[in-house]
Amino acid sequence: MKTKKPLKALIVEDNVFMATVLQDLLTQYSSKIAIIDIAKTGNEALSLIAKINPDVIFLDIELPDMTGFELLQQLDNINFQTVFTTSHSHYAIKAFRFNALDYLIKPINESELDEAIKKIYKFTNNSIDVKNALSNLDIQAVENQNLVLPQQDGTLRLPLRQITYIEGERNYSYIHLSNGSKELSSKNLAYFEDILVDKNFYRTHRSFLVNKYHIKELIESHFVLNNKLEIPISRRNGTEAKAWFLGLE
Repeated sequence: MKTKKPLKALIVEDNVFMATVLQDLLTQYSSKIAIIDIAKTGNEALSLIAKINPDVIFLDIELPDMTGFELLQQLDNINFQTVFTTSHSHYAIKAFRFNALDYLIKPINESELDEAIKKIYKFTNNSIDVKNALSNLDIQAVENQNLVLPQQDGTLRLPLRQITYIEGERNYSYIHLSNGSKELSSKNLAYFEDILVDKNFYRTHRSFLVNKYHIKELIESHFVLNNKLEIPISRRNGTEAKAWFLGLE
């Protein structure tokens, strides 16, 4: 049986200590990942990408001359997998989850790196996800952004304007769409609440997360959607839900 060649990897990190730590951690995966070089700036990374044609890049978000996203936006073709590295930032983490992008929080945890390596080897290329993330960054109207969800048989992309509400059921969620269909996700409702709360979604009840874009009116203890469906509002959320709907928060 022919042995698969190690994937060529580029580390893009301006902090020498962090770059060394990541390089040392990756040595245990030398049969799978071969570190070709380390770039300290975005411009240096762009030059190396053209030169070595890497299979995977471990990309720091904050670089001296540009952000990791700005670096990727300068590339016509992204023919490599990307694993973002970042200091703990709740906002950044939500952005990665919303776009189904791989990320590692610094200081990098060995078990999380192990999971990232498994994903890298499982999926040959995640450039479409990165391109989708970059396009989301440029879209000002929230309802036109796309929620990206990894599935067992690929990647699911759902425009937010098509999501009417999300219904939680134990550790799973049903994403209800404006065409009357629904998608099952292995993510729980708390996961969706976290990444969608600042995108005009509100958790009205322990089992429901609703999209304001599809709400027609508020009547007593429920929201009425444009398709006439009623989403219940828990008693303790009543005042807050009304303020959110009326834009008084």
